[in-house]
Amino acid sequence: MAFSTGNDNGPMATINVTPLVDVMLVLLIIFMITAPLMTHKVEIKLPEATLAKTEVEAKTPPITLAIQESGSIFWNDEPVTLDQLESRLSVEAQKTPQPQINVRGDRTAKYKLVNNVVTLAQRQGMRKVGFVAIKER
Repeated sequence: MAFSTGNDNGPMATINVTPLVDVMLVLLIIFMITAPLMTHKVEIKLPEATLAKTEVEAKTPPITLAIQESGSIFWNDEPVTLDQLESRLSVEAQKTPQPQINVRGDRTAKYKLVNNVVTLAQRQGMRKVGFVAIKER
């Protein structure tokens, strides 16, 4: 279907915007009618979180594993070897509830050493392994 301009030189190259404006006005009216219906609120009562620690969590102090650049590993400021660390972690993993493990790596410690300690802790069954860092000033 060709559009004509009144003269027979060829088809008209411009778009007729009247149907477009009609469709847009119909859509605008539909959205104006339905928008207030979508703003109804459903009231729900969410549970409140308690920030106080339970008695069981308060009784189990976290275990701090410090790793120095030289490869020395400290269990709560007591030097240990990898074999001792593995046996202690397996004993702690059997406790209920498990204590949290805080890994403190020296700034210049090799990442491979820190990764080995974390992997060892996870292999022994420790679920709560975290990292300790200080804030930048």
